[in-house]
Amino acid sequence: MAISFSFQKKINLHSRTKLKEWINKTAEQREKKIGNISYIFCSDDELLQINNQYLKHDYYTDVITFDYSEGAVLNGDIFISVDRVRDNAKQVGVTFEEELYRVMIHGVLHLSGVNDKTEQQAKQMRKAEEDSLKLLFG
Repeated sequence: MAISFSFQKKINLHSRTKLKEWINKTAEQREKKIGNISYIFCSDDELLQINNQYLKHDYYTDVITFDYSEGAVLNGDIFISVDRVRDNAKQVGVTFEEELYRVMIHGVLHLSGVNDKTEQQAKQMRKAEEDSLKLLFG
């Protein structure tokens, strides 16, 4: 099991051990196990380039998840735009950290099979995010 963090755009990511424990708890609640998950924190421009190249989408986004999971073992690369997270946090009136954690777990939820393409799926995703954030914040 390995959860790693790399920073193409610098941020202060506090309590990494606690975050890893929280990600593991979230996976366990969904009857999954963590294999190898890499978080890559980058800029809007870097994530836009990935979005163009791999998904053929020409717009900014906060997170892109590449899923390499096998059965109940979650593996993947989760790219997060620090710029987009910061802007979204201001728009919805939460702290940068709270929005960052929501986006981080959003990627893990995608790896565990939660989708958000339809309105109904998006509601299920929001509920799963909220349930997971309660595990982190108590």
